[in-house]
Amino acid sequence: MALPKTAEVRELTDADINDQISDTRRELFDLRFQQATRQLNNSHRFKEARIKLARLLTVQKERSRSSATS
Repeated sequence: MALPKTAEVRELTDADINDQISDTRRELFDLRFQQATRQLNNSHRFKEARIKLARLLTVQKERSRSSATS
């Protein structure tokens, strides 16, 4: 899974960002479930998913702050 660059995330629409946020949260849930049942093979996917989620949430927060001040 390639991590999206922040510039690439900023090009997405608000709906796309919301979709990706929910998908990434679901992925993190599934990864935790796999880890609990000892079926997880690639533990580094946790870090990648958390970084991706943080980037998406950051851009979402930036947009909400800029629209609130305008």
